[in-house]
Amino acid sequence: MKSNIATAANQRRFKGRQPASTTRRKKTATTRRSANALTRTGFDMGYMITVIVLVVTGLIMVFSASYPSAYYQYGNGFYFIQKQAQWAILGVFAMFFTANFDYHRYAKLAPLLLVGSMVLLLAVPFIGVEVKGARRWLGVGSFTIQPSEITKIALILFFAYGLSRSKDKIKKFSELLKYWAILGVTFGLLLLQPHFSACIIIGLTGVIMLLVGGARIRHFAYAAVPVIAGGVALVIMEPYRLQRLTAFLDPFQDKLGSGWQIIQSLYAIGSGGLFGLGFGNSRQKFMYVSEPQNDFIFAIICEELGLIGALVVLALFLILIWRGIKIAIAAPDTFGSLIVVGITALVGVQVVLNIAVVTSSIPTTGIPLPFFSAGGSALVFLMAAMGIVLNVSRYKKASP
Repeated sequence: MKSNIATAANQRRFKGRQPASTTRRKKTATTRRSANALTRTGFDMGYMITVIVLVVTGLIMVFSASYPSAYYQYGNGFYFIQKQAQWAILGVFAMFFTANFDYHRYAKLAPLLLVGSMVLLLAVPFIGVEVKGARRWLGVGSFTIQPSEITKIALILFFAYGLSRSKDKIKKFSELLKYWAILGVTFGLLLLQPHFSACIIIGLTGVIMLLVGGARIRHFAYAAVPVIAGGVALVIMEPYRLQRLTAFLDPFQDKLGSGWQIIQSLYAIGSGGLFGLGFGNSRQKFMYVSEPQNDFIFAIICEELGLIGALVVLALFLILIWRGIKIAIAAPDTFGSLIVVGITALVGVQVVLNIAVVTSSIPTTGIPLPFFSAGGSALVFLMAAMGIVLNVSRYKKASP
């Protein structure tokens, strides 16, 4: 009888307790349930259609803008469009792959991708391909890639990974310093090439991600003075950067030299009027605007398609950014949301800066217009980034 009473008492005493192995099994089951709490849906069709329209429109404008210079330089007016179309096809495959690659796996891959991209950046000054005094490419012969394009995506993934794990820690200045240190190392490697414009793009994208991730604005004020001082020093150290600054202030002061490009760009924009001169009828692309298929292609768009055509192109970018923001808001977790924020910021920053340069709103620097400027590897990695956004758009929180 006493034995039965003792047994009952022990059962009551240990009723809420369970062996450690049982607890671990329950935690594992809970983790699996939370992982399975995401359901796959279709891609965001609005985003996908906008990307396709931008790619196709970009190819059309590259053909129109590049034909005279391609014929003059290579005896083949289709030289640039053929290369751009080939890279676009590779970009479609890259987008298809990343769109079907579960973005949650980037959480483990992000540190490796960042380290790998840093190694590539470090290799560029030693074994890179030099073009017009800058060594920014790796490759053999005509096949080259820009490691800085890989670094842009790798940093976005790493920042999203770190911020989603640290949560509110980013509000501490000491935690923010870690991200600034990563950006500082990246800037140092890029300036060895030199690639000042990539520093600007990556820096602004990183700042946007950190602010969205919860960093305090007042902490960025601490870095404002040294960053501005460093930027001024970099401009003064390189004569060509100082020339670009003086050309921005008064391009007609040296209209046949440092001011030539921006003056011809403004002529192209102004002559386009409301409806443009018509597709293919640009005059400035005939060896006035240097390499019009690259950074200054927006000027040719304005000249041939006019204000209306330029506004249509801007509307496409606004739709892409708007859809990206919607995907970020609807993302099932912080990691996915921050990835989309970073990629959307990357596109938005480049669009704003490129148009600002072309319209002489800021000093000239080599910033391409996404989907439009001719540049093979840049298009491939950009479309791969679009695929990542599409993949995030597929996942939704399962209804209870």
